[in-house]
Amino acid sequence: MTCNILVGGAWGDEGKGKCITYLCDNDKPSIIARAGVGPNAGHSVEFNGEKYGLRLTPSGFVNRDAKLLIGAGVLVDPEVFFHELDYLDKYDIKSRSFMDYRCAIIEPEHKERDQASEHLFKKIGSTGTGCGPANADRVLRTAKMAQDLPELENYTADVPLAVNEAIDNGEEVFIEGSQGFGLSLYYGTYPFVTSKDTTASTFAADVGVGPTKIDDVIIVFKSYITRVGEGPFPSEMPQDQAEELGIEEYGTVTGRRRRVGLFDMDLAKEACMINGATQIALTCVDRLFPDCERTQDYSALSGETKSFIDEIEKETGVPVTIISTGPDLKDTIDLRKELL
Repeated sequence: MTCNILVGGAWGDEGKGKCITYLCDNDKPSIIARAGVGPNAGHSVEFNGEKYGLRLTPSGFVNRDAKLLIGAGVLVDPEVFFHELDYLDKYDIKSRSFMDYRCAIIEPEHKERDQASEHLFKKIGSTGTGCGPANADRVLRTAKMAQDLPELENYTADVPLAVNEAIDNGEEVFIEGSQGFGLSLYYGTYPFVTSKDTTASTFAADVGVGPTKIDDVIIVFKSYITRVGEGPFPSEMPQDQAEELGIEEYGTVTGRRRRVGLFDMDLAKEACMINGATQIALTCVDRLFPDCERTQDYSALSGETKSFIDEIEKETGVPVTIISTGPDLKDTIDLRKELL
């Protein structure tokens, strides 16, 4: 059994939701733990013909036997949390969703401060979800904890204890990161970044797992890159060029149109290095190479697609083990067994 972490390799929107859903449905972990900043990150999930947009609930909720945990490093907006409990009621998540009692709480005034900030909301391009101000209050030691709110009493737990006991018992644990490497407060395009680090090391700490217990770090890259909001984007292309390629996307949380660019190999190499990536999941291959749409066999990929994948592996030194060729879970090529 293993403990794996999934991280985004660019500025978010890499297709993590699809990868997480596939891996959790396929590998059946007993615990899926959400790491990252908080409800400023949206994960899109498509399962059995239905689409879901999630901001706090782990994307692996489709695995009905898994506990869904939120690590202490994640900010929780109770309004978002309870909305998603109702939103996903058919998956019986109320009985298996818990946050660490040490999670800091986003209050209405945090969102008001976020949206009223000329610097955060207008210059940096914050999502306005209150994460920056809430993290600032946590640093100042004035933020409320989940254990302070009576309405959350039935949804709190000791997440590190639960996760480490599962690992020690030989169970499968999956840690779900959010945002992307390029948005890291330390390693991203500062100041156009999020309010904390977004690398695998921090995601492990978010849920209380030591580095020696991590087996694999799966980093997700989209076959092209997108970015919502302001900040440097070396490989960006004009929107009309993106439209010609049939690439037009909008942010899950903000609804803002995403900027589009070509795959950035330098960014990919740095992301793999700092995250200690052991595997790469490559998404939206069908958008860049339409002839590969819904292909489920590596041998059926075009020569051009294979050359693109080979170049990524050569430059990063990390094997591409998951290839997504469409939105549905079955539109996936899984090469992980070839590593064994």
